[in-house]
Amino acid sequence: MYTATLIASPEARNLEPALVDALRNAWGGGDALWLAPDEAVEFALPVTPDNQWDVWADLQKMGVDLVIQATTGRRKKMLLADMDSTMIQQECIDELADEAGVGARVKDITARAMNGELDFDGALTERVGLLKDLPESVIGKVLDERITFMPGGRDLLATMKANGGHAALVSGGFTAFTARVAAELGFDENRANTLLAENGKLTGDVGRPILGREAKVSALEEITARIGITEADVIAVGDGANDLGMLGRAGTGVALHAKPSVAAECDVRINHGDLTALLYVQGYAKTEFAT
Repeated sequence: MYTATLIASPEARNLEPALVDALRNAWGGGDALWLAPDEAVEFALPVTPDNQWDVWADLQKMGVDLVIQATTGRRKKMLLADMDSTMIQQECIDELADEAGVGARVKDITARAMNGELDFDGALTERVGLLKDLPESVIGKVLDERITFMPGGRDLLATMKANGGHAALVSGGFTAFTARVAAELGFDENRANTLLAENGKLTGDVGRPILGREAKVSALEEITARIGITEADVIAVGDGANDLGMLGRAGTGVALHAKPSVAAECDVRINHGDLTALLYVQGYAKTEFAT
């Protein structure tokens, strides 16, 4: 059996019962189970529809996300999450670059790297090089003044952990940021790159080895082995090309507001919902959210 989940933006809440019924009837689906009024609903399917992606494209125009997956094993035991533009709404290196006066140049490199147009390691070292001599104290300033959390993140972490889940934050960004974000949201552990500094100023380099695409896959392998679960027990979320390895390996890989080239390689794409969509696709109702 399969489960179809429809999710709208929590702000718009524009999921119409008539639309849900039309899809159920067309696909021979089971009864609608509303996970959140006007926002999220699911129903059972005997098979995956041949026109799934055509319908998905039509629903995108209506501001509605559609996910179809096997019913068995939907609820996961671990969250593996990217940080930049996933758990937070910014790219931390871009915010540091703004403070250093090289924002436009770095943002262009970031966008191309996240879209898979540039080698991640090379793009990272090039961008960090532009931060040379930036006071180390600027990191705290950026954290305090520029970084905001992605909506739904607190509910996602609290609910999965309340249900026995493990949570790991794995970022191609920097430990100075992942440590704060992980502590604020309740992650059990975090991994990222280390910005190097001397005499209170950034050196323009990062510690080696660089944590990129393969390191995220390694984190998936190592953490699941350590806590005694399988990769199928993991829901992973990210938005950039360096996330594709872990998204492809995890039991459920979610492309969240992702770059087009990244979303195209993922079966679970959330473009309108927030991070609570990861709970809905696991079958949690809003009344089950922990806060």
